[in-house]
Amino acid sequence: MTDPTKIPDLPLVVGRGLESSRTVGHSQATLTQLMSPQDANLWGNVFGGVILALVDKVAWVSAARHCENPCVTASFDQVDFRSPIDIGEVVTLSASINTVGRTSMEIGVRVEAESVHGAVRRHTNSCYVTMVAIDEENTPIPVPKLELETEEQYRRYQDAEARRRGRLKLAEQRRARRAGDG
Repeated sequence: MTDPTKIPDLPLVVGRGLESSRTVGHSQATLTQLMSPQDANLWGNVFGGVILALVDKVAWVSAARHCENPCVTASFDQVDFRSPIDIGEVVTLSASINTVGRTSMEIGVRVEAESVHGAVRRHTNSCYVTMVAIDEENTPIPVPKLELETEEQYRRYQDAEARRRGRLKLAEQRRARRAGDG
C-alpha cells in the first residue's frame, strides 16, 4: 500500500478527460470589485447572494479557460462565510482549478475584503464550485487533464478528490432511498 501522505514526483497529470493537459496556473482567475449600496442586505453589509454571484462568475472564467469551452455550474459545495463584508470595501476573488473529472472541474474560490484605503486583506469566504464543460448543444464534453506542479496544488487536488468521493457516496445513498420508496 502506498503512503497517502507522500507527495509523488511533480509535475503530475490527473483527470479522466482528454489526453491534453493544462497547468493550474493556465486557468487561474481573479476578480476585484468595489461593494456599493445596491449590494447591501437589510443589515447594511454585503448580501451573501451578491458574493455567490461573483464566485460563480470567477469560477466560470477559470473553468472556461481550462477547457476553452463554455461551462455550466453543476454545484456549489461547502460555502463558508467567515465574516461580513461592508459596503465600500474592495472584494477580491481568486479562483483555481483543484481537480478535473471527465467533463467536470472543481474550482476553489477564495474571497478577501479590504478597505478601499488599502488596509490588510481579510479572508471572508471560501467555497468550491463544480463546473461542467458543454458544447453548442449543451451536451457535456471531455475536458483536458490537470497538471499539478506544486505541493500545494497536489494537496488541493487530494482534498478535492475526497470531496468528490463524498458527493458520489451521498448521491448513491439518495438513489438507494428513492429506490426503496418506490
